[in-house]
Amino acid sequence: MTLSIKLSLGDLGKSAPIVIGYTCSREGSPITLVASASTFTSKEEAWLVKALTNSQAVGKSDEVRSLTNPDGQLIVAVAIPQKSDLEGLRRAAGVASRALLGQKGATFAIACKDGDEFKAVTEGAALGAYHFHQFKGAEKLPTSLSKIGFIPGRAIKSAAASIKRTEILVEQIRFSRDLINMPPSYLTPEKFVALAKAALPASVRASVKTHVQLKSEGYGGITAVGQGSANPPRLLHLSYKPAKAKKKFAFVGKGITFDTGGLALKPAQGMEAMKSDMSGAAAVISAINAIAHLKLPVAIDAWAPLAENMVSESATRPSDVITIYGGKTVEVLNPDAEGRLILADALVRAAEVTKGLDGIIDVATLTGAQIVALGKRTAAVMGNDDAFREEFLHAARAAGESFWPMPLPEELRPSLDSPVADLANIGERMGGMLVAGLFLREFVPADLPWLHLDIAGPSFNEDQPHGYTPVGGVGFAIRSLVHFAEVTSAG
Repeated sequence: MTLSIKLSLGDLGKSAPIVIGYTCSREGSPITLVASASTFTSKEEAWLVKALTNSQAVGKSDEVRSLTNPDGQLIVAVAIPQKSDLEGLRRAAGVASRALLGQKGATFAIACKDGDEFKAVTEGAALGAYHFHQFKGAEKLPTSLSKIGFIPGRAIKSAAASIKRTEILVEQIRFSRDLINMPPSYLTPEKFVALAKAALPASVRASVKTHVQLKSEGYGGITAVGQGSANPPRLLHLSYKPAKAKKKFAFVGKGITFDTGGLALKPAQGMEAMKSDMSGAAAVISAINAIAHLKLPVAIDAWAPLAENMVSESATRPSDVITIYGGKTVEVLNPDAEGRLILADALVRAAEVTKGLDGIIDVATLTGAQIVALGKRTAAVMGNDDAFREEFLHAARAAGESFWPMPLPEELRPSLDSPVADLANIGERMGGMLVAGLFLREFVPADLPWLHLDIAGPSFNEDQPHGYTPVGGVGFAIRSLVHFAEVTSAG
């Protein structure tokens, strides 16, 4: 599993590389170092500025330069855009960590003005240090940063608490990334459950429904999606209930451990990325773990419906009618629109189990239409309560994750009508992301605040690494869910 990373205040010593920032107002303009006071002498600063200038540094986002000073110490200088915000600092620190592959430790001496900037630097540095090694031969394993020291440049109130929070949060994001990156032959629904249970804090309780229980108890969505696979489905339920909870939320995450499309078989090109179709489930279990470790006064029930969508003689056929938990029937016109089926079961159960919920949030790599609409780095938010949605969006912005509000147009709802069932699992093709949201809304009580997060684009990076984001699993939505729990329980 993931390698732990230790964060601390202070210099790791002259043997460890040191990380600083720099800015340029425009190409060709003088370079200004963004380094903590007393890190360098004036002579050393002059040498660094000259070396960066000679390297043709221009201060663009994700720009990094590795230099060796006259004493032989490695100095990693990362560009901080002139109009950089907290996310810019987080990205810059992540770029520096990625440039330090092969090093065991480093000191980050990027000057921070306040606690918010310090938190952004610590998060970015820790997130950027991730590498997935589990399935590589021992002789091919590169060294990863396992220890990072920070010199913020001024006294930061609650710096130690900030570092501890970052360690907890990042460790869970790294765990989520590991799950997403695992090959589907290894991460079956049953293995997902085993790994999740092994990683639980003592304050989180787990229960699991087997495929036999799911079928006998009427979970028609999870059963239908998983029945074509030799690896049977599961429903994992995690519960964190502090003594004095100020709020109660349910998180539901889509857990398709591999998606072939079923009898609506996907093209071979790109199918390898479908191991990431359980990113929503990874996000919700990692979020509840972080919330529990942080001992936040908010009760969370996390639900992970888990299945493989495979092709076989027992796979669900187009035009089959299934019964979702709770009694609604669905005509399965497209077996590749399977995520909404397993989520429907879990949404109904989540609302049934926990009375007095303040809201329910589902997280899913649900539609390719989300990527068409918003690209690969911005997720969509839909829901039935504007105030609840805005509260989440405010928390997501503060956490540094990109979400955009999307509507649920009523004129698209009739496209889900079926002549043989209560509704069909697909409708109007144009606006497919919104239609999927409308489908899920059918399984949530109208008076229960609900949000649907479609994270199909930003959950898995198939392009080049950027900022603190590696290739592969991203662990998207965890920071937003955790910060949402923090701010809603603090009020």
